[in-house]
Amino acid sequence: MPHQPQTGAPAGPDLLTVGVEEEFLLVDPHTGVAVPAVDLVMEQVPAELSGQVEREFQTSQIEIGSPPGLDLGAIRHSLGLLRAGLSDAAERAGVRLLAIGTGPVAGPVPPVVDKPRFDRMIERFRLLAPGPGNNGMHVHVGVPDPDTGVQVLNHVRPWLPVLHALTTNSPFSASEDTGYASWRSIEWERWPSVAPTPWLDSYAHYQRLIGQLIDSGLMLDEGMLYWYARLSAKYPTVEIRIGDVCPALDDTILVAALVRGLVGTAMADISAGRPAPRVDHHLLVAAHWRAAHDGLAGKAVDLGSGGVVPAWELLDRLVERVRPELDRHGDTDRVTDLLAGVRRHGTGAQRQRAVYARTGQLVDVVADVARQTRGGAPTVTD
Repeated sequence: MPHQPQTGAPAGPDLLTVGVEEEFLLVDPHTGVAVPAVDLVMEQVPAELSGQVEREFQTSQIEIGSPPGLDLGAIRHSLGLLRAGLSDAAERAGVRLLAIGTGPVAGPVPPVVDKPRFDRMIERFRLLAPGPGNNGMHVHVGVPDPDTGVQVLNHVRPWLPVLHALTTNSPFSASEDTGYASWRSIEWERWPSVAPTPWLDSYAHYQRLIGQLIDSGLMLDEGMLYWYARLSAKYPTVEIRIGDVCPALDDTILVAALVRGLVGTAMADISAGRPAPRVDHHLLVAAHWRAAHDGLAGKAVDLGSGGVVPAWELLDRLVERVRPELDRHGDTDRVTDLLAGVRRHGTGAQRQRAVYARTGQLVDVVADVARQTRGGAPTVTD
């Protein structure tokens, strides 16, 4: 991922690029059931957008990716054009585009995309393919080299449960409220290589682990390294991949800003010789489970004390922790405004439940998520 500033980006040779990938669900516009329509939608994608739109694992999914850059305003503009263009393409194909973690309405499981690598995955792992489509958001932040990247992974891992809670956007599955804010997270954990990133001694250790996991049969290749944070196999970036896809672009940009701030803070700590905190793996697993269950509406595991505190308290701590990097990248005012929005309207999961509480109809939840996906304002939950 090249380190090239976009128009309007703050100046500075050592600022960090950021890029975003978002996965979406394709559903029947009348019932909300996931449909295997990716080929039909791809045929309708305008030529000027086609290079940034890809098929995903299941035929009910489709993915976009922003160009990397420094200016979050430019990235928001790019993602907005892609979301709107893809929503239009979906409608021309007779379906609806949803920025949602997993399908809320019960229906047949759409088949996997016909691709040799995916065929091998199904042959090896059989029924692990999750539900109607598992849709996440991946944020890439540029790093100077893999050795630094591995150190960044050690530094950011205690904060990822907070981002996990912020991005929760899949409370419904099989036409039921699952009791979780992110059911996608629970479905996704069927895959054996999904896990919090382990403590890594070095880049050599990282590479050795990948080789050993492939040799064990746990993964087919490096692309199946589904840790919550990893080094990208394609770009010189750290890739944070814990979150559900966010319903509205404001949510996406908030997460991208916080991820860049977190990576920048890690790099500052590395330069200053400050060690990464050693967090117990099982406590980290507990923190991610609690984030998937409660989102921001309940409690969270404080990985410093091991106790439980309000989830918003930890998110406020994260913002204070990364504030110098937000200032350095010119993101502080944007993050302050976007956080105030989340306080008003809640996470994606809270918004979905608010719509369902008002109408009792999942088709209304689907319609509201589709509206936000296209660019509509988030639903106020109170």
